[in-house]
Amino acid sequence: MQIPQPKKKLRVLMIAPQPWFQPRGTPFSVLHRIKAMSLLGHSIDLATYHIGEDVPIDNLNIYRSRRVPFIKTIKIGPSKSKILLDAALFFTASGLLKRNRYDLIHTHEEASFFGDYFARKYNIPHLYDMHSSLPQQLSNFKYTKSTWIKKIFEKLEERTIRSAQAVITICPELDQYVESRFPKKTHILIENVADNSIVFPADKVDREKLKSAFHLNGAPVILYYGTFEAYQGLDLLLQSANELINNRHINARFLLIGGDEKQIEKYKALTRQYGLDEHVQFTGFVKPQWIPAFISLARLLVSPRISGTNSPLKLYSYLRSGKPIVATRHITHTQILDDSVSVLVEPKPVDFADGIGYLLQNEEQGRQLAANAKRLAQKKYDYGHFLEKTEWILERAAGATI
Repeated sequence: MQIPQPKKKLRVLMIAPQPWFQPRGTPFSVLHRIKAMSLLGHSIDLATYHIGEDVPIDNLNIYRSRRVPFIKTIKIGPSKSKILLDAALFFTASGLLKRNRYDLIHTHEEASFFGDYFARKYNIPHLYDMHSSLPQQLSNFKYTKSTWIKKIFEKLEERTIRSAQAVITICPELDQYVESRFPKKTHILIENVADNSIVFPADKVDREKLKSAFHLNGAPVILYYGTFEAYQGLDLLLQSANELINNRHINARFLLIGGDEKQIEKYKALTRQYGLDEHVQFTGFVKPQWIPAFISLARLLVSPRISGTNSPLKLYSYLRSGKPIVATRHITHTQILDDSVSVLVEPKPVDFADGIGYLLQNEEQGRQLAANAKRLAQKKYDYGHFLEKTEWILERAAGATI
């Protein structure tokens, strides 16, 4: 792989309002953005929350905001805790801007709002990394029903996009939104295609020990990994497991990777309600380095997402995995997947069970879909393109200083 050579090596202040690093959606995206910029030779000062673990990457300095008392964890999505953490992050970023000279301010999610302010105050170009529509997040996470709060976020988002020198979007739906609403804005679609092994080389894990630890007794393994938020559709997945195992008497093992203790207990209770204790296993948090070993044990991979517009990050690793995929026929999936590379079904328990059952009974068709998916990943979602796009948008965003 040839790494593009930048016209100028930039010093970037990146502001990420996340627990960095923790293995979940946006922190993974931030991780791979930093890794790409590092490979390109740029230096990054990252301002982020006090929560999270350091990941050593060349050319990266991490600056954590002041610890907010009593906040040790932060859930995904909008919350009152995030308001306090964002306030602390604002002052950390402000201090860095007073002490250092930067070529570019690069912000993620709601940090774009004060990134816009900093860009004006210090006359530094601003690159907005748009992972989702923030007003839409308020609805997706059922944070508020207040129309006026949503209107405020809509105005802030519009102002940020208009004033930023450039915008990165991470899925086709967001890209179309920016293109249609702000046609003159410099923007680029950079999907989260990066393989985690670029940062976390896969650990050598004993497959037999994994099988024993999680009671994988020879039945075909249906694997899900990711967060356990409501929009991921795990209720739908367990309902489909109930349909397959209790109503159709198909022997299968469902392995669910991820979730915090409270979420796991919720879904364990649902599993007990369906009488599926022998067929559903929860691993909890798993290091990214272990995921390839779990995938190697799976017959097929599932993504039962039921809401939102952002494509799940796991889709790109699913495509590369060599395993067949079952996913809901929902915009989060269909902007990446089609019927030539996956089994797409309506977001209903019986339909999802049909999709899983079809692949369990048609292994040759599953192998063909998996091969098609791998070819798609190699052709369209190559890491070299990821680097090229990253450098392209950095040059245009920082154009005032190059």
